[in-house]
Amino acid sequence: MTTTLQHRPAAAPASPSGPARPHAMLAIILVGYFVIILDTSIVITGLPRIQEDLALPSGALAWVQDAYLLAFGGLLLLGARAGDVLGRRRMLVVGLAVFTAASITVGLAPTGAWMIGGRALQGVGAAVLAPSTLALLTAGFPEGPQRVRATSAYGAVAGIGASVGLVVGGLLADLVSWRAGFLVNLPIGVALIVAAYRVLPETDRVPGRLDLPGALLATLGPATLVVGIVRGGEEGWGDLVAVGALLAGLVLLAALVLVERRAAQPVLPLRLFTSRERVGAYVARMLFIGAMMSFFLLTSQFLQSSGGFSALVTGLAFFPMTAVNVVVALAVPRLQRRVPGSALLTAGLVLAVVGMGLLALVDVSSSYALGVAVPMALVGAGQGLALGPLTALGVAGVEPADAGAAGGAVSSVHQLGGALGLSLVLATASTYGSAMLVGTFLLLAALVATVVLIVPAVRPR
Repeated sequence: MTTTLQHRPAAAPASPSGPARPHAMLAIILVGYFVIILDTSIVITGLPRIQEDLALPSGALAWVQDAYLLAFGGLLLLGARAGDVLGRRRMLVVGLAVFTAASITVGLAPTGAWMIGGRALQGVGAAVLAPSTLALLTAGFPEGPQRVRATSAYGAVAGIGASVGLVVGGLLADLVSWRAGFLVNLPIGVALIVAAYRVLPETDRVPGRLDLPGALLATLGPATLVVGIVRGGEEGWGDLVAVGALLAGLVLLAALVLVERRAAQPVLPLRLFTSRERVGAYVARMLFIGAMMSFFLLTSQFLQSSGGFSALVTGLAFFPMTAVNVVVALAVPRLQRRVPGSALLTAGLVLAVVGMGLLALVDVSSSYALGVAVPMALVGAGQGLALGPLTALGVAGVEPADAGAAGGAVSSVHQLGGALGLSLVLATASTYGSAMLVGTFLLLAALVATVVLIVPAVRPR
């Protein structure tokens, strides 16, 4: 069940003082990550047009997003390990190639099945690409101010990409076509591949094996839980299929732990969880992204269905959040020189809780300016403050050999948290207000995880 690989020496990693061309290296990493985050949200404002063009039933429409998130999050750990074993620049290029080809498949999709299959393939490419970007960043920038700035920028891209994707998706859906948002990845992907070969150094290849059983369990466990949550929301929580799927998902995740304990070279080294602050960062990130994914999707649908907004206007309606998010996220590296990352994270989560709580009060009679835009701005400020520290804490203190696995864990938690959180909100809420209330509880849980796990671990240092 494992594949043994042969290796040859590779180029030496960056020197302790940092990469030779830090700005070019960071630009490639950030643009590569931005593209895959962008495609997580770019479909949201365009979903009504996608449904109309491809004659998708409502149930299948959800899989346009879920297929991407589950393939992305489930295979991230294998993608991270492949980067360690085969070379991270090499796997970044492979991920870019697969992602670009899949984007063309989606952009030219003649049917719903073709579209969903292409989205799943995009998730596979993203699963290879994303951990390679963070691993190259961790290996290329030494511990200290350089890495803090780089990881803060990386975390900011996660939030900015999601926000910008909504605006771009609505703009293209109304003025050009929803397909243009995927076809534009072709020139971007080609340019990044060329730049990667010219700028990025290849990392040392670590002799070892690919843990296929662990990767399979890491994919099937969360996917089965999502099936159970969705089924429970549709048929009731006493439904035998829903209960069976939920139990099966928990069993698969328990089996993952057992397999990883015995694996010589696991895709998810359990030593990553020996750090209290890293565990807190993983838990808080999963809960935070679950709430945010629900916020993006359901707010977009609410504005179009109840507010009568077009796709373009809906995308532009997110501008207050996007603008605040960008400003705050860009300020985080400077703030972290004076304020601990745990304090910024806590403040960000508090702002997000307040903003999401206010959105839970919105109904069809609410004005956009006070009822939606102001809470959006608070959520944007919270996201801008939180994601940078969450990313830095998720890879803090890892050995260079585990950089790929740590990056994979951060990105996997990000995507699977989105899929699980979105499924939970859709299954338990009946109105937009109740959905935002569930999202508020998820953010509160992330805040509790931060205060209990991260703050006490960081404070002594």
